[in-house]
Parts: sequence; C-alpha cells; structure tokens
Amino acid sequence: MNFIPSSNLPEIILIEPDLFEDNRGFFLEMYHKEKFKEAGIKGDFVQDNRSHSQQGTLRGLHYQWGKPQGKLVWVLSGEIFDVAVDIRRNSHTFGKWYGTSLSNENKIGLYIPPDFAHGFCVVSKQADVYYKCTEFYSPEHDRCIRWNDPDLAIDWPITDPILSKKDAEGLFLKEAELPI
Repeated sequence: MNFIPSSNLPEIILIEPDLFEDNRGFFLEMYHKEKFKEAGIKGDFVQDNRSHSQQGTLRGLHYQWGKPQGKLVWVLSGEIFDVAVDIRRNSHTFGKWYGTSLSNENKIGLYIPPDFAHGFCVVSKQADVYYKCTEFYSPEHDRCIRWNDPDLAIDWPITDPILSKKDAEGLFLKEAELPI
C-alpha cells in the first residue's frame, strides 16, 4: 500500500492499494491494521457502513460533535467526488477542504481523521460507497454543515444536488458546534 498525504491537508491520506490482476479479475487489500499504523493512521475501526446513491446525490457535510469519527472511504462501484473539511477551530487549516475523485476504476481509498467534516456527491449513474469508522454512529452527536457554505466555497462538480432534509438544513460553519 502507498499512503499519500493530501496536498493541502496532510492529515487526509490517499491510499493506493497494491493491485494484483490476472485473467480472473483482481485482488487488493482495503485495510491492514499494521500497515495503517506504520503510516500514522491510528485508532481502531469499530463500525462499517455502505451506502448506495443515484447520480446527483450529495451526502454531507457530516461529523459527530463530542464523539468524532475517523473514516476510511472506498467506492465499490461508480464514482464520487469526496470532500473532507478541517473543522478544528484552533487548526491553522481551519475551514480548508480537500476534494478528490474516488471510484471503482481508480481503486483509491481515503482516510479522513476525526474532527473533520465529510461529504460526497455521486457523479456516475450510481455509486456504492463503503466506509469504516473509528467511532460508533451516535444520533445525538450527529451534526451537519451546509454543503454550499460560501465560507467554504467547495468546488462541487454538481450544482443542483439531491439532498436529504438533514443535509438541506445543515448549519453554516460559523454557526456550527465545532471541536477546538
């Protein structure tokens, strides 16, 4: 595996797995505790999730206040534009975001540490997203920042997304409960 810190938020790590292909298909490791630990990715993953979404769906920007989740994101089918936002008030990169394309074609994973907001939009006809979390989902700690917050100015590849009620009513960054 190759672990590559992102260009503007080095805590966000792209994961390029070793790919073994032959006439039957391919094999790759999506998670190896020791390799992740050597790359500086700490914490135990305690919950796995999968979502299926249609083109134009935007999920996010989600985070848990008080019970932050680190996430390891992979796309099993389709393509998404994945975004992580530094929401740590005392960070020198507070409010900065990193976005990248994840797909079943490029087979790249993305690690997003705790205290970062996370979201993605589906750019293919549909997409299946699989992600591991370092903390259990906690509805009472669940928070959402507005996907189109002008202070973040995220360059989403879609303009009129399909949103849940929660995502449509997300707070602006300056209004949100955030970690220090």
